[in-house]
Amino acid sequence: MKKNNWKKYAVGLVSASALLLAACGGGSGSDSASSDSKNKSSDGELHISVDAGYVDYVNDIKDAFEKEHDVKIKVTERDMFEQLEALPLDGPAGNAPDVMMSAYDRVGPLGQQGHLAEVTLGNEEQYDDTDKAQVTIDDKIYAEPAVIETLVLYYNKDLVDTPPKTFADLEALSKDKKYDFEGEAGKNTGFLAKWTDFYFSYGLVAGYGGYVFGDNGTDPTDIGLNNKGAVEAITYATDWFQKVWPQGMKDITSSDAFITDQFLAGKVGAFIGGPWQAAALKEAGVNYGVSTIPTLDNGEEYQAFGGGKGWVVSNYSKNKDVAQEWLDYVTTTENQNKFYDDTNEIPANQESRMYATDQNDELTSAVIGQYKEAQPMPNIPEMAEVWTGAENLMFDAASGNKTPKESADDATKLISESIEQKYNH
Repeated sequence: MKKNNWKKYAVGLVSASALLLAACGGGSGSDSASSDSKNKSSDGELHISVDAGYVDYVNDIKDAFEKEHDVKIKVTERDMFEQLEALPLDGPAGNAPDVMMSAYDRVGPLGQQGHLAEVTLGNEEQYDDTDKAQVTIDDKIYAEPAVIETLVLYYNKDLVDTPPKTFADLEALSKDKKYDFEGEAGKNTGFLAKWTDFYFSYGLVAGYGGYVFGDNGTDPTDIGLNNKGAVEAITYATDWFQKVWPQGMKDITSSDAFITDQFLAGKVGAFIGGPWQAAALKEAGVNYGVSTIPTLDNGEEYQAFGGGKGWVVSNYSKNKDVAQEWLDYVTTTENQNKFYDDTNEIPANQESRMYATDQNDELTSAVIGQYKEAQPMPNIPEMAEVWTGAENLMFDAASGNKTPKESADDATKLISESIEQKYNH
């Protein structure tokens, strides 16, 4: 999953859904996809929409399901986020698929607004508490977990002998002259992280004791992005921006490209990135390694957001029973093992995670290891205001426009006011 996409649609999904609630009768209680009635499609067809990368996988496993359930599976190729964004309109019009995939942070809002059906976890024993939290809101389950994802550390094996274990190791890289940045005296690219992006910086903030919402991400009246720990984290990051990193690292829009360009040029020892970046590095021929993110200077772990995708059922579907059967089928150990083999994406199913680990793939092992320290991304609708409000959380401090405390206070105030205005808390 490309990381920025789910933020791109966050506000649009929430606002479009809200407009449709009254007309569609969604919201307070969606129909359950689980039923005692015969699990057969009402029209003999189950419509499944997936990203291009999953079409072959679904086609490969669908035959056995079709025979068992006497149903024909229609597979549509469509970008996941486009599909989710279209659901509030396509659903009432009868044009939505029965089954699709959803990023975890979209499951809560779409379920709460009545667009997703409640489901049961047919393979519940294969999910841990973090997996379950990703697909649950108001004690209701709206997806079966399929993919786990979180940030990792990439390092250049030609430049760094062993993966850094602590942030002290990363600080040592920043003092190595071979990473000095040409054209900016005193600046160094030994270690880089896109901390102007809240998705990347949250693991640092959380590791120092900051948090988004209280009560395990469910209380939007309690915002912890300006507490003592959060300010300490921002202060630490500000030192990197002001004393170590080149100016290009402060550019919110282009720092991604700056990091990649420097790494490909052999000017970076290590950087924090997402699993979606591995393919491009491999294609470029870089001799890279992947590991978990090093331990912070305070002795705590980097607690990045845990994300990924789950299988969901449209609440407008007339085939909820057989759709539930598909969710249970596609998330079995056998089918999740195949999913990993076909896509190299990390399965949520615990047995399949063990299977994936046994394949001795560095990226797989790093994601699974880091996910143990990950925090579920809050999946309540108010999270949309955090992405907007926290955009300048690091930049304002890094640029010297504000102190770390002022930057944290202002971002928190903006988020709080936006939530109050839009959600009447």
